[in-house]
Amino acid sequence: MSFAATLKRRMATTTQNPPELTSVQALVQLLRGRSYEEIRQRMYDNPPGSPWWAACKTELDIRNSERTATALTDTARVSDKMRLSVDHLERLTETLLEITNDMVDVVRGVRESGRRMELATYVMVGATIAQLFYIAFQVLGKR
Repeated sequence: MSFAATLKRRMATTTQNPPELTSVQALVQLLRGRSYEEIRQRMYDNPPGSPWWAACKTELDIRNSERTATALTDTARVSDKMRLSVDHLERLTETLLEITNDMVDVVRGVRESGRRMELATYVMVGATIAQLFYIAFQVLGKR
């Protein structure tokens, strides 16, 4: 018998047999507090299609769905936090760029001031040398 035929037969049996369905629901409730390992072991110990196997499969599916939902929620939270962090980093980068440009302007101004100061120093040194020569000529000229 093919897998599809077996599946159809089991589905027909399940829908036509409400007591079996209620027993599966009761078994699922019984399995709620059990560990994954215990549920898997019980599932492997029972033949596919049996009430215990169906209850174990249902409980594992429920738990996996709950874990998936929790993981999706956590992923969404992390994604929001990452987006906020990226926005904050972009603002910080823009601020850093503005400050860096301001510092470049200050350094250019300091460089220009340094050149003017260098010229003023040369003028002062030249004037001092000229005054020293003038004093030397005054002192030596009186002799």
